[in-house]
Amino acid sequence: MAKRDYYEVLGVGKDAGDDDIKKAYRKLAMKFHPDRNPGDKEAETKFKEAAESYEVLSDAQKRKRYDQMGHAGVDGMGHAGQGFGSMEDIFAQFGDVFGGGGRGGMFEELFGGGRGQARNQGSSLKLGLEISFREAAFGCTKTIDLKRNETCKTCNGSGAKPGTKPTACRVCNGHGIVRQGQGFFVVQTTCPHCGGVGKVVASPCADCEGEGAKPEKVTIRVRIPAGVEDSTRLRVGGEGEPGRDNGPRGDLYVYVTVKADPFFERHENDVVCKVPVTYAQAALGAEIAVPTLDGEATLKVAPGTQPNDLLRMRGLGIAGNGGRRGDQIVVVQVSVPKKPTKEQRDLIEQLGRIEDAQGEQRSFLDRIKSMFKDG
Repeated sequence: MAKRDYYEVLGVGKDAGDDDIKKAYRKLAMKFHPDRNPGDKEAETKFKEAAESYEVLSDAQKRKRYDQMGHAGVDGMGHAGQGFGSMEDIFAQFGDVFGGGGRGGMFEELFGGGRGQARNQGSSLKLGLEISFREAAFGCTKTIDLKRNETCKTCNGSGAKPGTKPTACRVCNGHGIVRQGQGFFVVQTTCPHCGGVGKVVASPCADCEGEGAKPEKVTIRVRIPAGVEDSTRLRVGGEGEPGRDNGPRGDLYVYVTVKADPFFERHENDVVCKVPVTYAQAALGAEIAVPTLDGEATLKVAPGTQPNDLLRMRGLGIAGNGGRRGDQIVVVQVSVPKKPTKEQRDLIEQLGRIEDAQGEQRSFLDRIKSMFKDG
């Protein structure tokens, strides 16, 4: 089934601003929220469809690619173009739109606290990662060391001293939330006594001081896809911190920075480089060796090539969606010796006399003088 246009899904025009897109998504998310439509698969589909549309249109980089190439332009960029695997992915990523993280905030206030597993989900982590231009072009796997909370092995995450157990909070009766008010106007807040956990630890574990987790150094491997662009955010599912009471782990968000290359620049999926050639090579033609992302290659320079001419080497750029690679664009830079040798000077002077005899420069000056007279 063909996907609908993201702008159509949210009901906004292509010139819509960030606030308009956020408001449109908020409205649809509230309408089709699964807690308002229990068991309604169609509503759940529309909820996910709205989240996917918002994920692309709220990101300037993804929105630009979508405007240029449609759905194919955002395939492979995180969730973009591929939908969300679960409802919790959406709550974890876009909870801030509703005034809270994860599935909390407005979702919990409006729909009675949400599902226990989502409330107990661990915190997500953010990490910056710098990679080289070539690693971005071909993709790579990076080994990352980070420090994050891990489930305490002494108490198995309960936070209670071995041999004891946490007890249900007497203020919220284990729900983690308290409600005040009556009738239609009811205010729901996190329980001040247990901090929303729903349990109280009377005898805390000495190893983790009752937290159920403690900081540890871990090493993980992160796969960077080929063609990743600078400032891309990658989501590594389940590599965040552990949740409470065996709740799911949070996610790790990796923000990729691509280092500038001394030779190549990226333009969409093409790579551009400047290559010096001698005057003789440009005038008479030649075959020269040039660097590419794949290594050294031979480039044919046609006779009469001019400074700043663009020469295309097909299929030597960066892989785009579908695996097809862009091209390498070579900008010709005709080099002029700053300190010519005596032999070079003699030959250049001889060339100058030949050019003077042909009258090309005088013909050019005559045309300039004619332009001034006509003016």
